[in-house]
Amino acid sequence: MERLICIAIGYACGLFQTAYILGKIYHIDIRKQGSGNLGSTNVLRTLGKKAGALNLLCDCLKCIAAILIVRAIFGNSYGDILPLLSLYAAAGCILGHNFPFYLNFKGGKGVAASVGLVIAFDWRIFIICAIVFFGLFFLTHYVSLCSVSAYLAAFISMIVFGQMGSYHMDSYHMIELYIVMGLLTVLAFYRHKKNIKRLLDGTESKIYLSKKNK
Repeated sequence: MERLICIAIGYACGLFQTAYILGKIYHIDIRKQGSGNLGSTNVLRTLGKKAGALNLLCDCLKCIAAILIVRAIFGNSYGDILPLLSLYAAAGCILGHNFPFYLNFKGGKGVAASVGLVIAFDWRIFIICAIVFFGLFFLTHYVSLCSVSAYLAAFISMIVFGQMGSYHMDSYHMIELYIVMGLLTVLAFYRHKKNIKRLLDGTESKIYLSKKNK
């Protein structure tokens, strides 16, 4: 039951659709612009760097908020599996972001919210993902490639740190932790399936953070 509660808390936080709200502020429906995706990359392309950065920040914060709420509620009673419950909260937030019921279950791809996940879950994983993301970005300028690569790096890093005993849980709950993160990684790749196809076809758009961007 506590797992379902964590997912529900996360889902409620994930329903705060920053891209949709920013679009309304700019008097546009972001779903009808660019890729039609309610994510930071589409906001960057459509509304410019400042709006894209704000969208990224807010989407990160809502996942961090979900994890902090769960830790506050279950920290004393379920302290032995708190990392697992935190991940369930983050998973719920990503699901809420990707599949908001009030927008016909059409949201973003969950990458920005996942940045909040790794920041709140384990700062070491955040550092690794940042190195992978920005290293690839400056080499390729393909945000989609950077995103899925960083996600895979997060999954692998969580397993490595978990096996080193960083999360202080028994083997049963550690396996559950890996399964949840593995499913989130699969979801991230699935949400980027069109981008991956374009990458393979050589038709994926590049992003340049130059002066010509708004």
